[in-house]
Amino acid sequence: MIYRNADIENYPFPFPRDQYRYSTNLEPTGRRNASAAGGWGDRRVDIDRRYRSELDERARILAADPSRSQCLPHMVPACWDAMLTLMRELAADYPATMRLDRISPDDNTFRWRNDLLGIDDTFTFGDPATLPTAPLDYICGQIQEDVVLLDQRAGQLWGDAGVVTFAANWSFGFDIGMSFLQIHGPVPRVHSEKVITRAHEFLMRLEPGQSFRRTNWSLTVDGKLDTATETYREWGRDRRTLAEGPLDEVGDRLFLRTEVQHLIRLPHSGAVMFLIRTYLLPFAAIATVDAWADRLYRVLEDLPHDMTEYKGLERTRGPALRWLATFGGVTP
Repeated sequence: MIYRNADIENYPFPFPRDQYRYSTNLEPTGRRNASAAGGWGDRRVDIDRRYRSELDERARILAADPSRSQCLPHMVPACWDAMLTLMRELAADYPATMRLDRISPDDNTFRWRNDLLGIDDTFTFGDPATLPTAPLDYICGQIQEDVVLLDQRAGQLWGDAGVVTFAANWSFGFDIGMSFLQIHGPVPRVHSEKVITRAHEFLMRLEPGQSFRRTNWSLTVDGKLDTATETYREWGRDRRTLAEGPLDEVGDRLFLRTEVQHLIRLPHSGAVMFLIRTYLLPFAAIATVDAWADRLYRVLEDLPHDMTEYKGLERTRGPALRWLATFGGVTP
């Protein structure tokens, strides 16, 4: 995987301090966050130079495993709501290549154009016969974000629909239909510290159109986007080969994986749309920014055992620290 300066300049480096612990870390969307290399976060839906390659990878994964896209029957209206919301977002942020027009003010027929993919379709909102595929599949074939739709009922949020092809060590197929609190059940420390409970209560109070974002992170070997539990046989051994391989190869093989997660209350269905955009940057690129290399080292060095285990870093943390100290310019 070849990296350019723009990948570094726009990378959402996730660590504001030398110690990482789970927190709600929610902030309003739509404003740019400065970083040591540039900045990120201007848009809720981000298109970059990997647009086509990541969409091709999504299509490949869905063809191999259709369970990555699921919608419980009561969530069909939310899927339409999500599709139209994302189209409006894309048309507003990328007017040179994306356009959404309402054919007539008296009906729900729209024309959608995506010049990047050569798409020019007319559809009637709510009528599946007017789209080539289900609405959430249709729009997820045109964005790089994974999407989970959370239904709010009985005083809880439930993950009842979504298209997730780039999961990091979890399974959308397993989590579909589970509550927000159940989904986060395995995360260490968050229950005793009530982090997830506070986040859940906050999200339940979101008003239509309101949105917030947060970051999450992990490490990935060889730049793989799909590290879902379903494909563990394909990527699990990479951690071992990295740990047992030459140290000088770690800088190119080990990636910091940052997820920028947006939470948006949809205007018509009331569902909460959870967007997950994954960014990967190899340690060799991280090390070109002295402040990032040093902070990444401090965070990894300090990370408690239970969090290391949950994030699947038992094999990779040691090589990561040794590479940063040997080749990354970091003084332990």
